Parts: sequence; C-alpha cells; structure tokens
Amino acid sequence: MAASVGNVPETLIDDKIDALQGELRRLGRVVVAFSGGADSAFLAAVAHHVLADDAHAVTAVSPSLAGDEEADCRALAAEWGLRWTPVVTHEMERAAYRLNDTDRCFHCKAELMDVVGPIAAASGATVVLGVNLDDLGDHRPGQLAAEKGGATFPLVTAGFTKADVRAASLALGLRTWDKPAAACLASRVPYGTEVTLGLLSQVDRAEAALKRLGFAELRVRHYGDTARIEVPLDRLPEVVAKRAEVVSAVKAAGYAYVTLDLEGFRSGNLNDAHLGSKP
Repeated sequence: MAASVGNVPETLIDDKIDALQGELRRLGRVVVAFSGGADSAFLAAVAHHVLADDAHAVTAVSPSLAGDEEADCRALAAEWGLRWTPVVTHEMERAAYRLNDTDRCFHCKAELMDVVGPIAAASGATVVLGVNLDDLGDHRPGQLAAEKGGATFPLVTAGFTKADVRAASLALGLRTWDKPAAACLASRVPYGTEVTLGLLSQVDRAEAALKRLGFAELRVRHYGDTARIEVPLDRLPEVVAKRAEVVSAVKAAGYAYVTLDLEGFRSGNLNDAHLGSKP
C-alpha cells in the first residue's frame, strides 16, 4: 500500500502537485489572492516555487479581514520569500455588500477583482484564487464574481480537495497545513443584518480575545447584543471550564449576552440556516 499523508495516498499528492505546477507554468504569470488560509497559502507557496517573482501574492486588507490574519499573511510572506503586496479594498463602500443578502460574497469578490485585476493586467498576469473542489458544492457567489472578473482556480483544475490541500501542505512542510479555516468576518453575521464597521470590529475583538484563551478554531456569530460561540465539539468542556474568562472576554468586546452553541463549530452554517442546505 502506498504511503499516505493526512490519509491521502502520497502518490496521489505527488500527482496533483505535478498537475498544479503544470497549470501554473501554463499560466506563466499569476497574482495570487492570498488570504493566508490553508488553500491560498498552499497556492501561493507552490506558485512562488514554480514561477519565482512571476508569482505575486496580494492580500486584500479591509475591515472584513481579521487583524491577526493580515499579520499572518505578512509573516508567511517573509518566511517563504514571497513577492507580496497588501492592497486596500473598499467593499464597505458598496451598499449591496453592506445590505448583507445571500449575494454578499459576490460584491466582496467583485471589489477584490476591481482592485487586484488591474495589478495583474499591468504585468499580463492571471488572478488565481485558492478555490478547491469542495468549495464548488457550497453557496459561493464570490466564485462567480471572480470568474466574471477573469480569475481562475488552479487547485480545481489540478483536482485538489480540501483534504488534498492539507495533505500536500504537510508534505511540503508548510505550517499552514492544519490552519483552521478563517472566512471573512462578515460571515459571522446572519443574512439580512446590515454589515457595519463597528459590528466587524466587535466580532474581531471577541474572536481575538478567545484565541488568546487558547481557542484557535472558533466563530463568534453576531446576533445583536448576543454572541453565539462555536468551537469544535471536543473543546466544549474547556469553554465551560473557562466560563468566567470567556464571558469576560466576549463582554469586553461589547456583547451583553454570551451563549455557547452545543452543536459545535460548523463552517458555513449560516448558509445552512438561511438557505436550507445540509452541513
């Protein structure tokens, strides 16, 4: 039996990495939308290895990006020697984004492409996003906006699932291989609740405080003056054990009530609740 990394056969990992490298060589010059998550970090690292300075990692900086994520992008770029640029995006100036209906992500990615697209065009590069095969099955209107803006998804072309990305990242020695998913802060807000600067800052402060207490994988869902905390099921007892510290940390961010979701952490569960999809 072939060796495996993260329960994915090593030969399969090698084949998919080869396919990804071939796709990046075909593109020639790329601008990687680099959020610092496992997918975009893996794509940026491989693109840098294959294309050197013809791979340009660009991080969109806005109130919807958690402060610690921007810092980690900067740190990763320095560690890996990436050609990296932070750019400011202005999705908060788009009324359709602030409205926060089910197409919010479309308007966010449209703003990203409006900012990053010209950077790519100036050097004849293609904008690439770290979308994997698993992402195609969820409600992701942002992918449509990216495609309309001319972006491509090399991980999809090379056949990568999320598990493949993590296994390949581990095989390549990337510290992001097990990094928890970190969607934009607006994803903590139920559809129909207006997205504001103050709200995003409140969520960011609450999550940052809980991470300092040792909870790396979590969400603070915003329901007015109530915060609903999600952590993996095996961490629920620890939240209860640290109840006083957790409550103090979240209330310091401006919430009046602190609740714990007994179903645990579920990425994208606001989509499930609003759209009726299954987790």
